[in-house]
Amino acid sequence: MDRKRILITGAAGFLGSHLCDRAIKEGYHVIAMDNLITGDLKNIEHLFKLEQFEFYHHDITKFIHIPGKLDYILHFASPASPIDYLKIPIQTLKVGAHGTHNCLGLAKAKGARILVASTSEVYGDPLVHPQTEEYWGNVNPVGPRGVYDEAKRFMESITMAYNRFHGVETRIIRIFNTYGPRMRLNDGRALPAFIGQALRGEDLTVFGDGSQTRSFCYVDDLVEGIYRLLMSDYDMPVNIGNPTEITLKEFAEEVIKLTGTTQKIVYKDLPVDDPKQRKPDITKAKALLGWEPKVSRAEGLKITYEYFKNLPQEEWSKLPKEFVSMK
Repeated sequence: MDRKRILITGAAGFLGSHLCDRAIKEGYHVIAMDNLITGDLKNIEHLFKLEQFEFYHHDITKFIHIPGKLDYILHFASPASPIDYLKIPIQTLKVGAHGTHNCLGLAKAKGARILVASTSEVYGDPLVHPQTEEYWGNVNPVGPRGVYDEAKRFMESITMAYNRFHGVETRIIRIFNTYGPRMRLNDGRALPAFIGQALRGEDLTVFGDGSQTRSFCYVDDLVEGIYRLLMSDYDMPVNIGNPTEITLKEFAEEVIKLTGTTQKIVYKDLPVDDPKQRKPDITKAKALLGWEPKVSRAEGLKITYEYFKNLPQEEWSKLPKEFVSMK
């Protein structure tokens, strides 16, 4: 069988690994690529035995060579949690800039369609609520979070330049908060942080007064949205996320109830440039892709909690990753 071939960068990460699963299910030959800075081979080791799956341990900020034809590229390589990108700021900027440039060059050379993973962080601390794709954002380019936000904004700019100047078929997804199995418990984001603290019997840490809002999308819903966008004819950015908004204080209370912990909520200072509100306007995704989230937060949280609970106990207390000699 002559399978279509798809390259997935960041393939050993949380989202990348779920995309590998989906691409295999759709009948593609999957070429997975990751430098394993924040990814983990455990996320994709179940695929190694398949003849339609191959893995390259490679840094995409270096030149990318893929022999043979290539039909699609899903560019998902990047640190994605503040706890990581604040430690490796230059690597984060490089994967958004050089990495994206290399992927777009490869798409041009192979005549492949490329979908790049942008983020709701391009909206910064938004002055418009909910956020539509037409909103240009309120980002501090010199703040500590700017390394991630601006890397993704540049990614969108160069992607549209390749689309307009070179005629490359491009798709841009703006991903809002997503959760599910294979997240790292120690990645610093609200959901794994709360569940990790509950599992360890620690108080749950909320930054600020807990009134800031987030909207959480279950990973299966997100992957469906990504696949539909890849297969669509639309080349401008599309928000994919769950528009059901909740304050972080309410969310911490939900986790306490779900896990049955007797711990309480403690409050700490809000980090610099932490967004006060996050809620996608998904009008475009509904109209163009016929997409909207299906998994309720209660259902998704239950599945995610079961996943974390069944990890070896040493995983519960693993410290955040440290990075050495990153240039």
